[in-house]
Amino acid sequence: MRKIIHIDMDAFYASVEQRDDPTLRGKPVIVAWRGPRSVVCAASYEARKFGVKSAMPALWAERLCPDAKFVAPDFGRYRTVSQQVRAIFHRHSDLVEPLSLDEAYLDVSVNKHNLPTATRVAQMIRREIRAETALTASAGVAPNKFLAKIASDWRKPNGLFVIQPHEVENFLAPLPIGRLPGVGKATERQLQLLGISTVRELRVVPRAELTHRFGRYGERLYQLARGEDEHAVESDRPLQQVSVEHTLEADVLKFDLEPFIHDLAPRLWLAAQKTERPAKTLVLKLKTATFQGLTRSITPPTPLRSAEEIAGLAIGLLRRVDLPLNTRYRLVGVALTNLATEPVAVVQQELF
Repeated sequence: MRKIIHIDMDAFYASVEQRDDPTLRGKPVIVAWRGPRSVVCAASYEARKFGVKSAMPALWAERLCPDAKFVAPDFGRYRTVSQQVRAIFHRHSDLVEPLSLDEAYLDVSVNKHNLPTATRVAQMIRREIRAETALTASAGVAPNKFLAKIASDWRKPNGLFVIQPHEVENFLAPLPIGRLPGVGKATERQLQLLGISTVRELRVVPRAELTHRFGRYGERLYQLARGEDEHAVESDRPLQQVSVEHTLEADVLKFDLEPFIHDLAPRLWLAAQKTERPAKTLVLKLKTATFQGLTRSITPPTPLRSAEEIAGLAIGLLRRVDLPLNTRYRLVGVALTNLATEPVAVVQQELF
């Protein structure tokens, strides 16, 4: 039985800005470049009360919260703080898997301080983060990664939530299916059409039916509904790619996908900024209405440098797809792969 902790820094970029500039404390802060196609990198909890969220268009965020203080992101500074936090993680376990600058999994089945429970480890980590960085973090403790990630969001901000092994079934049963990893709006809608709105209702669906309807992801749904996740914490695994995707509410023809690519490009560029590692290869991912998956990729002579470039290249890849013109698609995604091994300084004023 593993003991997994998921640590998620609270409104990380915005919290760093508020910490370093006392005039921002207690005020709605939006971390974003200014520009007509820029997106929100982070929002303080004061801004979130107005409905501002990460990856939202900055112009939309400004309309929701006109009194917000906009701050240009400083990823070099955020990376320095992230390194402080990761050093704290490694005091407690060598099994640390960073997901981004502001979150990570830890396997503390065996911990360096010989604390008797994972809960005690999480409590100590959160205290050390607060003492050494003046920032808060939320933590989830559970027998596996996907449950720990759900738990870390349960009492945000500055919270701790524990799911004991014997509590897994009762904890999951009443949850909306949308809380399961990978269940976006379109998949949730398909499940609801089958009369499935909660994990409890999902559990009674036979494995064969789920795999028939959802392909390989149906097997994953079957496992998640039972709280099963065998994925191990992979210590300091180098990030292989960053990606975003969108499952459509209704199946569409190929050229109807172009507006969705334009929407995805800024989100992908934002995710890439968090790594500070330039990417050389762009991948377009598609899934047809019959769940056939396909990809197309391109490696330009120089690393990708903007969301606009991502959108243009991805649409070029889309136009190269040679399936019949009446083929309908249910998912589109874009990814950046072949990342540089070392971070570089980010110099970018806006996303478009």
